[in-house]
Amino acid sequence: MRPAWDDYFMDIVDLIKSRSTCVRRQVGALIVKDKRILATGYNGAPTGCKHCSEIGCLRDELKIPSGQRHELCRAIHAEQNAIVQAANSGVSVNGGTLYVTIQPCVLCAKMAINAGIKKIVFRGDYPDELSMELLKEAGIRVVRL
Repeated sequence: MRPAWDDYFMDIVDLIKSRSTCVRRQVGALIVKDKRILATGYNGAPTGCKHCSEIGCLRDELKIPSGQRHELCRAIHAEQNAIVQAANSGVSVNGGTLYVTIQPCVLCAKMAINAGIKKIVFRGDYPDELSMELLKEAGIRVVRL
């Protein structure tokens, strides 16, 4: 039986996250428009920078809980990487759907809103209520599978 589109793209996101270099949580993201893949992203250090899998996790060393102090991390989030990848390729994600393995944090939610993402599909929880409030206020359709 053929999978529904959301299930199909979420299965691809699970493969994308396997490229993550984060030692705490592997996250994958995919942006789709008109059933066509526009960009992918996973969480890891910026291009040319050492990965946490190589040098250790600053967040673990500082005992920072999940969902707090996003700025104290070497990694860029999967959603951010997907949006930046699209921008670097000159591809508009306006009107697209963002698939991600966990609920976006508030930083990623704000980027998705301003990038013109119209729908976000995710599976896992993330402790960030403000993220969900902003997405609702912005009229983004949010689907938790």
